[in-house]
Amino acid sequence: MRKRVPTPVQGNGREPPEDAAEERAADQRAADPGPPMTARRTQPRPKDTWRRPEDVRRRPAVADLMAPQVLFSWLPLCVAVALWVYALPGIDYRHMGDWGLIDKLPAAFYLSLAALTGGFVVSLRRAGTAPWWPGLHSVALLFALKAPTAILYDSVRYPWSSKHDAVVSHLLANQELRPGTPLSGNMAAYDQWPGFFTLNAGLVRAFGVDSAASYLNWVPLFYGVVLIPVLVLIYRTFAEDWRLVWTGVWIFEVANWVGQDYFSPQGMALILHLAVLAVVFRHFVRPGAAGELRSRAHLDPAAASIPPPTTGRQRAVCVVILAPLIAAINFTHQLTPVMLCAALIALNLTRRYRNPGLFVVSALIMLVWDLTMGRPLFMETLASLKQSLGNLLNNSRAGYVGELTGPGPVLQGRADIVMVLVVAALAVVAVVLRRKLARSALPLLLVSVAPVPLFAVNDYGGEMLFRVYLFGLPGAAFFAAAALVPAAGTAGQGVRGAGVVVRRRAAPVALPLVLVLLVAGFVPAYYGKERMYYTPPAETALVTRVLDHAAKGSMILAVSGSFPQSLHRYDQLEHWYVAEQEEPQNAIMLRDPVGYLEPQLPKDGRPVYFILTRTQAIYCAGEGLLPAGGFRELRAKLLASPRFRVVAGNEYGTVLQYVPPRRP
Repeated sequence: MRKRVPTPVQGNGREPPEDAAEERAADQRAADPGPPMTARRTQPRPKDTWRRPEDVRRRPAVADLMAPQVLFSWLPLCVAVALWVYALPGIDYRHMGDWGLIDKLPAAFYLSLAALTGGFVVSLRRAGTAPWWPGLHSVALLFALKAPTAILYDSVRYPWSSKHDAVVSHLLANQELRPGTPLSGNMAAYDQWPGFFTLNAGLVRAFGVDSAASYLNWVPLFYGVVLIPVLVLIYRTFAEDWRLVWTGVWIFEVANWVGQDYFSPQGMALILHLAVLAVVFRHFVRPGAAGELRSRAHLDPAAASIPPPTTGRQRAVCVVILAPLIAAINFTHQLTPVMLCAALIALNLTRRYRNPGLFVVSALIMLVWDLTMGRPLFMETLASLKQSLGNLLNNSRAGYVGELTGPGPVLQGRADIVMVLVVAALAVVAVVLRRKLARSALPLLLVSVAPVPLFAVNDYGGEMLFRVYLFGLPGAAFFAAAALVPAAGTAGQGVRGAGVVVRRRAAPVALPLVLVLLVAGFVPAYYGKERMYYTPPAETALVTRVLDHAAKGSMILAVSGSFPQSLHRYDQLEHWYVAEQEEPQNAIMLRDPVGYLEPQLPKDGRPVYFILTRTQAIYCAGEGLLPAGGFRELRAKLLASPRFRVVAGNEYGTVLQYVPPRRP
């Protein structure tokens, strides 16, 4: 018999239950009708108000983006970017005067830096929950300060960076290293420490470009971007306060005016150097060495906990891992391995990082390289130590013995000094007033001062002052930031507590004021000599054409080596830069240039060319290599002499060829 299907109950609008479970559920609902009608919603819920769980999570994020504190974080950044982009086409770099690029930067450019600094200060308020906000401002600052020349220039910035491009071209042409071959200008040293150049030779081949000049101007930005995470890793080892970390990165960027981040081995070696130290700071803590610093009660509120200790076996594994990185440093640069060994010696002065094994490995790798590939220059340096050792006055000189002349170079020199003093003074203030932080971050402090004794060893061609500053800057920037960023937590009690309260109240004014001053100081410190650094393409073309046609073995004379393509074909030509010597000798040369030069010229009939360019004139005047008007005087006397004749030239330079006297 067919089962009867019940019909719906009239008037209730419901279908009958299909099984017993549904019947019981319906009975239960009937027995418990729920809250009274007055407590229920009288209107049905619209279908479009139903939200998925992911929508519920997404909408507060959109609301957060419109919150006032967030709005004030990204709005200044957008304004700064818009002003910077607007200002970029107005930078008249082709007609720079005595002030370099300082007076060629439009007002909108300076306003963009001010807006960016203000946005960074505001973003620090949210650094604890959104640390990427100040990080984004730091990256934007790097581009704002150093991207204009990379975007605008139609030639290589820094004439001497073309020297490194010439080394890459030399390796590509010869397909071999010649560390023992003597070359003029001590250029053989680049074959003795070829890491940077062999890497770029591979990049040139991989990119399919003609030379490294195609990306050379972008190297400072690349180095800066890579350095940011390395600095963050180091700073986070000693501070958990993101405000302190990002302020340290910001100060490092604006205080890094020294110009060693161009297309050079030093910039690459610095990154590797700091990477090694970052690993040491985090993974070489000896067991039981931190003592009472393991307790938060003995730490500054902003300080990070001491990294966990590692066993001897773990540290040995880290040494094995770091050995190739240390070898890469030695493969790349002469001075950086010395700086690394100095830093490791300083760390061994603390119980926390007393690991002589890593220092021994680093020193052995350095000595092996110096006594094999780098032996010629190493032995030459050892011979010069008799004169330079202990000569602090000479070793701390900056560049050549001349004095800066002209508004731009003079302002840059003064701005450099002020920037150094400000950062150093802030670091000292932090060490004195935040002793708990200085104690927990003592390894970073020791690493910062470790390069200073090298002043007593050598002048490094007049660059030791800049290199010591460069290697000490990461730690100095961290402590300078600690002087500006107030410690989180309570102010404390008593006299010391009152001092903390004063500093916390002064910080909202001191922090933005100092950051603005540092950013303002960077512009003259970095761009004051820009007229020396930009070379018109026509000057580069003139020099390249002459050197391409010079016979192998020819001697190339110039007043200074600071002109584009100065060392083009350096492995086939001999070079002599006649004004790069002591000032009294330059005065003697100016009295009778031909009589001074002729006895020192080759007598075997090789061609001799004297290249005089606009860039040399600007450089010699700005650096004080020659007295005022000295370059014009030298050029006039050479042109008037029958011993030199003009073989090429344009509005940016003149090339003379030496005419030897006829033999009887």
